[in-house]
Amino acid sequence: MTSGKKLYFASDFHLGVPSYESSLEREKRIITWLEMARSDAEEIYLMGDVFDFWFEYKHVIPKGFVRFLGKLAELTDQGINIVLFKGNHDMWMFDYLEKEIGVTVISDELIIERFGKRFYLHHGDGLGPGDAKYKFLKKIFRSKTCQWLFSWLHPSIGIAIAKYWSKSSRIASNQKETFVSEEKEWLVQFSKSLLTSEHFDYFIFGHRHLPLSIQLDHASQYVNLGEWINYNSYAVFDGSTLQLLYWETERQRSV
Repeated sequence: MTSGKKLYFASDFHLGVPSYESSLEREKRIITWLEMARSDAEEIYLMGDVFDFWFEYKHVIPKGFVRFLGKLAELTDQGINIVLFKGNHDMWMFDYLEKEIGVTVISDELIIERFGKRFYLHHGDGLGPGDAKYKFLKKIFRSKTCQWLFSWLHPSIGIAIAKYWSKSSRIASNQKETFVSEEKEWLVQFSKSLLTSEHFDYFIFGHRHLPLSIQLDHASQYVNLGEWINYNSYAVFDGSTLQLLYWETERQRSV
């Protein structure tokens, strides 16, 4: 990591829902955030559910998002490293975005070290105790057989099915998440469990849809990035400090 440069983290844009108009407005907002980050970003981590649905057919990708994809290509051409995580909504990414846009696609966890700080990065789906039903479904959806079968559906049918699923999602209906306790936070419990065998300074996740910062012990912190329908939240690491910030608001707090 170069001195004076920063790492940016964001998650859960859910581009495509709940309507074309609101998604386009959010896309433009995200682009202004990316343009701000351009000035001092060395790396940008987009940590899953960037799209509310994504599937790459052999010759077809979902329609839309051209402004966003163009901005990512512009930033990678400039030399900014962009890492895109698969989420539970956009897990069917293959090689299109890597070849055409120049991003790096991550399927599961990514461990990095910058300025002596260790980061555990993951979208967050399927981790920790509970949620057995989703963990089972994730294995099915991640299977090559399932992906091959879905690829034989005509895009008009496959994408229509995906949009039907999206209408019932928590983000499409704008169900705001609430914090109850650390014991009820599966990703917090997962992080604490991992700390018993390996040290990380920061655990950063998406998926939860609620901006959170929780001190796990004297040297490790859990951060959830929230989402961009209600919060416009993201995190920045400047080499010594990680901050959880809110785009286009005056609110900010140190993590």
